Amino acid sequence: MRTTFDFSPLFRSSIGFDRMLNALETASRIDTVDNWPPYDIAKTAEDDYRITMAVAGFAQDELAITQEQNMLMVSGQKAGEDKGEYLHRGIAGRAFQRRFELADHVKVVGASLVNGLLTIDLKREIPEEMKPRRIEIAADKAPKGATKKIEGEKQAA
Repeated sequence: MRTTFDFSPLFRSSIGFDRMLNALETASRIDTVDNWPPYDIAKTAEDDYRITMAVAGFAQDELAITQEQNMLMVSGQKAGEDKGEYLHRGIAGRAFQRRFELADHVKVVGASLVNGLLTIDLKREIPEEMKPRRIEIAADKAPKGATKKIEGEKQAA
């Protein structure tokens, strides 16, 4: 039994969270979960992350990593068909495409393929203008409670 959530009340009472709510709504609509190739996501430092995928049987030129805005796509396509006669085939060599939704300001800083493990290093780099900063409060020159008076010329009637 699948329960779908209606996020529209949250849209009415929140400002600036629409991207997160859209991601939750999209995630709740995914019907099939493909668990191949297996992967790990680790937080290696405060703003650093690492994705490790087991891609045994794939060469470096058979893998592609693409980042478009907040989406990271990892795909693999075998170059040729192995015509050997197998008694048992347990190493999957099928094509795949894995997508990862990235938060704002997360960038890929490197990737490597060692011993059948594809490692992708990510870093969140918040732009300087978006980092918290202290705002100085200017001192008012007039004392608090003092009001300015406008005086007009007095004329005799």
